[in-house]
Amino acid sequence: MTRSTTPRRRHLFGMVALLAAGLTAGALPGIPGSADASEIPRPVREAASEGLKEVFFVGNNWEGTADVINSRGDYARIGRIDMIPDKEERLWEIYLNPVKLAFFLGIRLGPGEGHDQYVDDMYTTKDGRSVVASRPSFADVVSIDVESGKINWRFPVSGFRSDHMAVSPDGTQVAVSASTSNTVHVLDMATGKEAGRFKAGDKPHENVYTDGGKYLWNMAIGEVNTDLDAPWQDFTKGDRRITVADAKTFEVTKTIDMRERLDAFGREDLSDALRPVAFTPDESKMYFQVSFFNGFVEYDVHNDRITRVKTLPKNPDTSDERTTFVNDSRHHGMSMSPRGDRLCIAGTMDDYVTVVNRETLQEGPLVSVSKPYWATVSGDGKHCVVSESGADQVTAIDFATGEKVTSIPVGDHPQRVRLGHVPMNWTGPTG
Repeated sequence: MTRSTTPRRRHLFGMVALLAAGLTAGALPGIPGSADASEIPRPVREAASEGLKEVFFVGNNWEGTADVINSRGDYARIGRIDMIPDKEERLWEIYLNPVKLAFFLGIRLGPGEGHDQYVDDMYTTKDGRSVVASRPSFADVVSIDVESGKINWRFPVSGFRSDHMAVSPDGTQVAVSASTSNTVHVLDMATGKEAGRFKAGDKPHENVYTDGGKYLWNMAIGEVNTDLDAPWQDFTKGDRRITVADAKTFEVTKTIDMRERLDAFGREDLSDALRPVAFTPDESKMYFQVSFFNGFVEYDVHNDRITRVKTLPKNPDTSDERTTFVNDSRHHGMSMSPRGDRLCIAGTMDDYVTVVNRETLQEGPLVSVSKPYWATVSGDGKHCVVSESGADQVTAIDFATGEKVTSIPVGDHPQRVRLGHVPMNWTGPTG
């Protein structure tokens, strides 16, 4: 395993976070289902029109770029966008503010594994003219013109770090988690103006629009950057819950505490910090990964109970010492085939990807990859596409056979991979 987070680095992040908190205090005043289980966003599908090309955007987190590659076939790279054209301005702003600087360094020492986190999540507008991205180290969301490479708008999130996003099914709004303020902001994709916000649990993370855009689910993962990882220290990780909000009024309609559901199923040993999730096409079941666990959980949405837990193989070369897991995640990344019969699982710390039969929960071949961090679905629905953050490449796995199809080199530390659109003959910004 390369570039893993050491206990010392995580401890340093905790110290920086405490310092930042002190500086801040002294210086600053019904259960819905899923919109689409296949991870091919409906707004992206609807956006397809004459003059637009379907592509993947690959966020190179440590490099601050997004590679644009074909979404099927050869997955060849088409172009690259600088996602931090305002880097110098942002750094001056941070260096001149001791509170912002403390959190900036904390992100570098903690979740950044010694690197700044410049690009996390990305979605394109329906017309394919802009890409909207969250930038954790800069605590903001920006819209960048894909032709000129210039920033259209910028929205600073509350607190000091931005994280996972989700785009509404109609493509008009984007939701972003503000990690340190326990807030989810919902922004207008065209203007960047805030349409609304709601409070979530500690360290809000994954966002998912459900029921055709009627609801917005947020999964809070709690504190993942301390060394207090032993099961008996779980209480130190904070308030981890699913928050379901009305996507129009932004009123919280339901909260789900998976601790109670896991305990009722007899798995008191599992963390209740939900990581990536995937819903079935009929929206009846949700699958999710949790901190420290090499496997996933099946949750019956309508009956509000856990029905199955799948443990996947361990890599014998991977240490079981929890403090060595990157941001508390052993496995991080999952997607579902469009028919809902296969799950693709990224075994992050175990350095493999496997396709699981959803009916039997039997895993297929363990495809060797390096620190896979995300899993999504190809434009034609045939492949699971994962980011190999440890090898700086994107790899496609065949849903039908579970075998590797191809790998494409990308930038430094790819994480999120999202389907989007650009103009048909686009090859990169001209500015």
